[in-house]
Amino acid sequence: MGAGDLLVRIGAIVFLVGAVGTLATVAPLLLGTSRLPTPAYFVSMLMGVGLAVALFGLLRAALAQRQADGEPAGAAKGPGGSGGPKGPGGSGGETEVRPGGQAAAEL
Repeated sequence: MGAGDLLVRIGAIVFLVGAVGTLATVAPLLLGTSRLPTPAYFVSMLMGVGLAVALFGLLRAALAQRQADGEPAGAAKGPGGSGGPKGPGGSGGETEVRPGGQAAAEL
């Protein structure tokens, strides 16, 4: 099981409990019966809590996957894939054009 998998599962369960609570609190309003007590409405707020926990678990799993791949969490890859905006040649994007129209990077 990965770093955030448990949080995603817990978040999904809490979200489902909140969804059932929401259905239970809305049903009396639609059927015209007496409304449920106030604590029942607090159960319906668990939908948002479950969603937040699941999203946090996804974020944690993504960061763990990125670290497992050997890339620092804050680094973004440049166009050459070497970690910087200059690319593999370190030339800032300028390429030498040789006679014949081919760039040096293409050879």
